[in-house]
Amino acid sequence: MDIAYLTVPGAPPPPATAAYSHAVRAGDYLFVTGQLGVDPKSNALVPGGAEEQAKQIMLNLETVLKGAGTSLDRTVMARLYLVNFAADYPVVNRVYSACFKAGRYPARTTVGVTNLALGAMVEIDLIVAL
Repeated sequence: MDIAYLTVPGAPPPPATAAYSHAVRAGDYLFVTGQLGVDPKSNALVPGGAEEQAKQIMLNLETVLKGAGTSLDRTVMARLYLVNFAADYPVVNRVYSACFKAGRYPARTTVGVTNLALGAMVEIDLIVAL
């Protein structure tokens, strides 16, 4: 199986202390590293809370997927991580759901976590069919 490690221009770069690729293509699948609500221009979390971060995350994911030659429509699995599950689930779910066609939602796991890198409120990773 061919494996390709992708770093995509326009997506937030990995911090110097973190060793990862934006995505890894393995066979017929693309495994996309969890994205935070980081503005690629400032390399900092966007201001505001979970809703604003979720919107930026979806833009970052679209950038990575476009750079890999695919799109959100090919997503087969998503994992969402929320620091404040009870308060943020409804708004993050609304932002996330709006990015997919009704009835064509990927399989998904959403979990509450105690902390995320950079003090983020939300992180989302994907598995995408190529």
